[in-house]
Amino acid sequence: MSVSERPFRSAWQVAVFICAQVSELDERMSVATCKAQESKTNMASNSILGSSSYLILGLFVLFYCFFGNCYSFGELGPFNTFTVSSFSYPPTTLKSFDLRYIRVELPPWFSSMSLTMLSDVDLGNVSIDKVPKSRLPLICLRDGSPPLPDVNASLNDSVLVPLSNSSFEGIQALQNGELCYPMKKNFTMNLTNEQMSPGVLYFGLFNGIGSVRTQSKMINRGPAFYFSANISVEGCSTSTMWGQYCNQTIHPLSCAPSSGYNFAGNVLEAELYNQTMKDVVCKNSFETSCHGDGEPKVYTLDVMGVSEELNITAMNVRFNVTPSNTSGNVSEINLLCFARHGAIPSATLHDYSVNINKAPLIIHSPKVGRWYITLLPVNITKDFGGIQDTNIRVCYSMESKVLECPVGKAGSNCTWEKYILQTVLRKGSAPFESYYLPLSGKVSSEAANFPLEPLQTNSSYGGDPDGPWTYFILDIPQGAAGGNLHIRLTSELKIRYEIYARFGGWPSLDSWDYYYANRTRNSDGSMFFKLYNSSEDRVDFYILYIKEGTWTFGLRYLNATSTASKDQTTMSVSLERCPKRCSLHGECKLALDASGLTSYSFCSCDRNHGGFDCSVEIVSHQGHVWQSISLIGSNAAAVLPAFWALRQKALSEWVVFTASGISSGLYHACDVGTWCALSFNVLQFLDFWLSFMAVVSTFVYLATINEVYKRAIHTAVAILTALMAVTKATRSSNVILVIAIGTLGLLIGWVIEYSTKHRSYSFSIGFCLNILDRWQAIREWLHNLIKTIFRRFRWGFILAGFTALAMAAISWKLETSESYWIWHRQLPVKPICKRLAVAYSTENPPNVNQTGTSPSPNTKGNDLKINRCS
Repeated sequence: MSVSERPFRSAWQVAVFICAQVSELDERMSVATCKAQESKTNMASNSILGSSSYLILGLFVLFYCFFGNCYSFGELGPFNTFTVSSFSYPPTTLKSFDLRYIRVELPPWFSSMSLTMLSDVDLGNVSIDKVPKSRLPLICLRDGSPPLPDVNASLNDSVLVPLSNSSFEGIQALQNGELCYPMKKNFTMNLTNEQMSPGVLYFGLFNGIGSVRTQSKMINRGPAFYFSANISVEGCSTSTMWGQYCNQTIHPLSCAPSSGYNFAGNVLEAELYNQTMKDVVCKNSFETSCHGDGEPKVYTLDVMGVSEELNITAMNVRFNVTPSNTSGNVSEINLLCFARHGAIPSATLHDYSVNINKAPLIIHSPKVGRWYITLLPVNITKDFGGIQDTNIRVCYSMESKVLECPVGKAGSNCTWEKYILQTVLRKGSAPFESYYLPLSGKVSSEAANFPLEPLQTNSSYGGDPDGPWTYFILDIPQGAAGGNLHIRLTSELKIRYEIYARFGGWPSLDSWDYYYANRTRNSDGSMFFKLYNSSEDRVDFYILYIKEGTWTFGLRYLNATSTASKDQTTMSVSLERCPKRCSLHGECKLALDASGLTSYSFCSCDRNHGGFDCSVEIVSHQGHVWQSISLIGSNAAAVLPAFWALRQKALSEWVVFTASGISSGLYHACDVGTWCALSFNVLQFLDFWLSFMAVVSTFVYLATINEVYKRAIHTAVAILTALMAVTKATRSSNVILVIAIGTLGLLIGWVIEYSTKHRSYSFSIGFCLNILDRWQAIREWLHNLIKTIFRRFRWGFILAGFTALAMAAISWKLETSESYWIWHRQLPVKPICKRLAVAYSTENPPNVNQTGTSPSPNTKGNDLKINRCS
């Protein structure tokens, strides 16, 4: 990588990079760097390109390197890294069944990634198996696309990692799939470039998973938790250093295209196929490399495009010294070669291996990206005749070739047809929604699907026993990893194709990520493969949350007979937001991850369905009918207090009770999906507002005051309860607020009532010194007041009313998203019974005249007269 392309943060890094490039001229010397007189400081969060002033300063320091003092890179210490990015996620509350995604970019030069997360989750020593999945807080990670742990009915052992008291530092390389961990109070994870390939890593936080996660719920009172996170990505300062601490030297292979390469083994075969492959030859910067027994040397090369073969060869393998006897056989030298995509290989962790002195390492259909190759001589002393000499080295010249077929061809002999699928955006659709059509004049581009027969490879061409293949290549754009790739094959008679999909390389019978051969042989058991139709004439499947980048598809044609040639098969490839449009049982919604760089989609299902695609029936049709009848019919209890208010000619209370019952029935009818007379928000506001008004009106009715005062209190209460209903109607504190407002209204009514009835009090003008007579008068007045209160109410009804209110509170506390329809249907009944009981608890009040006074014979007895002092 050139200086202008490499992201540097300071002139010191520019100088380090330049000096390291110069030091590579001598293989036996370690990578060198300039002596910098600055201490290591923390870098900012985002990497930037070095400016021209940095380059000038770097050249000045380079001049100092040539004529001044330079020392080994190792003298700077093992932490030769800089901060590529740093991300802090603020404290966030995750409600029940909510999720959050965090995207982390891992550039090609990253060395390690660390995650520190704090939360208030405390599972204690409870076994994971005993925690319901709907209440289990999880953190999941996946390479290349967002995790989706509840696609399957349950988490299997290979996905859900048991809870541990230690930090999560020993994670092995993340394969295709995802890993999930139970949340902890302190969660720490460290990943290095020896475990993870560069690219994009997604973290997902889930507060409960399962089919009910996407189900619409009338209530959602599950446990919530908060979390905060800090994510830091470290990178190596020089391109020739690697490892967690950037203390491993790697040797990039210099590559250059050659004039051509005949892949066929002989001239007759080459003339038969008439194909010449393009090849890129990569060699070490030095003609010969030497290293001792057990000393590994790491090389890198980049595969830029989808290729057919990667060929690695060691030539002129020999010892650096001539053996003193003839027992040293060069052909018996064990020069092991390990290859791995995206990370440094080892003897225990690699993708491919071979004794490269015996045969070249051939990788068919290598993945696009950076490959790491480790060469390791072993048992040199045995091969050298048993002579113990620490100066013995194995020398060799290494060469690699990346072979690619010409345009329009693919396969082992470049005999199969290859087509690029062009992206066609859908008009007026969600972001990234598109379909793909082949760039070929053989098919029309008017429809979203295309026939396969005109594109099919000639079955008589190539003679491959595996049958003819036709390849397609497409690109998933950056940020579209939250979408789903939809593949459909439709035939007039019978589908005679097998389809194989692979990321970053050509698929084959031995190498694929997802495939469909027939009903019994497919990837339906895979976490991110969802098969919807597998009949003889139709295949329909999705690749869920597809990884962004280059994807290839191989169609293997079967039964190339004359009958089959008359059969027409069409194929469609599209990138969609929600699978099957949420199965017509929900609404497809879009959201962004924490970085705002990835758009992901999810289904918000109706009351009766759940699952990631709303295909799981949670409530049957019969159960939905009974739930609807229970919830809607329970509001008929409002007839009782409304009828009583009408008989008592309490018209304002009759209007409130009647309107409250009707609005509550309409709201629940809309909420369960039966019928919506108005919009959901309007019905919800009316239900809560009128319910609040009905409770307060019941309290105010207990005070026998003039209608003028009642209208004033009702007006004030209407304003307050409307504000409560329109801001956040469903909060639990509203219950306490409504009761408090009603009690306050009752107390105000009593104050007005008693201040009207007892306007005059007789007191002696003189000061009474007889304390006993004074307290006797007060006790007599209190006795008369209590007697009046007891005569005023029917206390049995008062007790029944508050018992109904307590039972309603208990029902509210017990109801969950699963038992909602059982407990919630009792909520309208019990407050209504409470209103009726409280209303019946009042004795027949005396008639109140227009002035608010009541000529009661007991008024005189209630006057406080303290005039007994002598």
